[in-house]
Amino acid sequence: MPELFLDQFTAARPVDQVRVAYEFAAAHPEVLQYVPCFCGCETRGHVGNDDCFVQNRGADGRVLAWEPHGVACAVCIDVGTEASRMYASGATVTQIRTAIEGKYRPLAASMTPTPMPEGHTGH
Repeated sequence: MPELFLDQFTAARPVDQVRVAYEFAAAHPEVLQYVPCFCGCETRGHVGNDDCFVQNRGADGRVLAWEPHGVACAVCIDVGTEASRMYASGATVTQIRTAIEGKYRPLAASMTPTPMPEGHTGH
């Protein structure tokens, strides 16, 4: 993985929390690609929270380039770290998506056009 560039930007959260979000995004695209973001980053072409942290992956899934947007965005970091905590506690991708969307969507003007997890049958 490329080195994180956390010293080049003013982090919106403590550096350790930002690092957790980036490392989780790198290791678990199968989770964050199904978790929406609510900061308005869909205007940057982001589809899900994974895009807030990872700009480019190789064919093998390895991170080739980081997305700097996530460093300075508290919403991106909060969504990513919350997803990380839920995943570590054993929550499914659908449970993570449902909980995060339930928490952030009522507070946000918009959200990314994130696909639903496979096997999701609706509410």
